[in-house]
Amino acid sequence: MPEYRLTPEGKVLLNRPPDETEMEYIFTEELVPLYVLPDILKFENGHPVTNESEWLQRRRELITLFETHVYGRSSSKPFTLEFSIEEPWTPVLNDAGLRKQVCITISTQKGSLSLHLLLYIPNNPIKKAPMFLGLNFKGNHSITTDSEIILNPGWLRADPENGVINHHATEDSRGCAASRWPIQTILEAGFGLATMYYGDIDPDFDDGFQNGLHPLFYDDNQTQPAADEWSSIGAWAFGLSRALDYLATEPSIDADKVAVFGHSRLGKTSLWAGALDTRFAMVISNESGCGGAALNRRGFGEHVHAINHTFPHWFCENFKEYNDNESTLPIDQHQLLALIAPRPLYVASAEGDQWSDPYGEFVSSKETSAAYEFLNQPGLPNKEFPALKTTDFSGSIAYHIRPDEHDLTEWDWLQFIAFAKKKILHFP
Repeated sequence: MPEYRLTPEGKVLLNRPPDETEMEYIFTEELVPLYVLPDILKFENGHPVTNESEWLQRRRELITLFETHVYGRSSSKPFTLEFSIEEPWTPVLNDAGLRKQVCITISTQKGSLSLHLLLYIPNNPIKKAPMFLGLNFKGNHSITTDSEIILNPGWLRADPENGVINHHATEDSRGCAASRWPIQTILEAGFGLATMYYGDIDPDFDDGFQNGLHPLFYDDNQTQPAADEWSSIGAWAFGLSRALDYLATEPSIDADKVAVFGHSRLGKTSLWAGALDTRFAMVISNESGCGGAALNRRGFGEHVHAINHTFPHWFCENFKEYNDNESTLPIDQHQLLALIAPRPLYVASAEGDQWSDPYGEFVSSKETSAAYEFLNQPGLPNKEFPALKTTDFSGSIAYHIRPDEHDLTEWDWLQFIAFAKKKILHFP
């Protein structure tokens, strides 16, 4: 296990194994460097954005910057989609809901890849269901103990305590993540839920992108993405959009009212997916931290060098140029959040998750208000860092911080549901 130790200056050093780099981590506000954030509403040439037409140009400029320096460009090569039903709509939860399982096959000239989508909707035949859509970490079978959910046959991160043996699911892994997925609560609130395993899109380990989605889009003789091409987060975001493509074909689902959400690395993914695909009606980021909602320039908790060192496959190769050099990034994460505007945005943190820099996520959300207000939408109502477990849904951006550790809890879900009811269902 790595060891943490405090320097006389108050910084934390992570003492890694001998063949790895020792890094400093800031966990004290007094040690956060002075920084200046790039302006959301100024072009790179310094020209201010003065109208909505120019905002669309600036938005495109920001997407290009994030593609080039952080997440990489998604492939523009053609592909086809095929949807096949693995299980038709089936009553569940004492007929309170309906469940369906679908296989989404993505094909190119290089081959094909299958993604398995699990859906739940309220059992209400006269009303189209608004949806929450997000990726899961351990396979669809992990979100409930229901034995009818197809056991994922692919590679999973090792987790013997939760029934993942030799990187494969066993029956003991059913329901191991159910605490993060309050299906009945979501259905009772009038929403549906759609999820699929992120590893079906791109397995979460660094093998030079020889598995998953990327090889389907390589040029002839290409063996890995170019320095400014998509890596894992880009691929996972692409998969979320393909799930939305399927939801748009379902007569019982309101595809104009789909909120994309994610926790941790999948919160980073939901933000990037929501930035690229404006069909998502609302975007939710739960404890997404570095490379997600937290500001890179603060260098608090996990920073750019740390995340690139530990997870070199998450971001494009160009992002490594900013290891211990965050101030030279031409963009920062408040500008990523601005790409969601004017759609509703929810950013959530946890007090015990300082690694994800809760205060940096809050400041990022507050700075993003400039884009919303420019587009005549109210931004973040909180002017000061809020107390624990308090919410204000009067703006188009919401933020909360709760006690405890890095997790996705039912309390978080209740806030997401309440915000979605107000913002995309327009309940008072």
